[in-house]
Amino acid sequence: MGFEQYHEPASELSAETRTFARMIASLTEEAEAIGWYEQRISLEPDADARAIMENAQMEEFKHFGMDLEFLIRRTPKWRIALERILFKPGDIVEHGEEAEEAEDAAG
Repeated sequence: MGFEQYHEPASELSAETRTFARMIASLTEEAEAIGWYEQRISLEPDADARAIMENAQMEEFKHFGMDLEFLIRRTPKWRIALERILFKPGDIVEHGEEAEEAEDAAG
């Protein structure tokens, strides 16, 4: 039986590639959940319900971060790029272009 995250026959993919695909799917699902909670929170008038949703959203964000770190540890070029983009003041697009150059230099 196939899974939607595979675009090639799963039986032909290595275990490492299947794990990578699962983690990408998980990252995507966590990002979607964060967005859904953001919409719900923005409209919820009840403070207690909103607080519960905010707590749930933080759990999703934690899972997103864990998924991302897993993928970064297995994809060195991603680390190179993200170290040049994330948590830096200034122009995000410029940082992205610098990251691309650094990836290219890394081979």
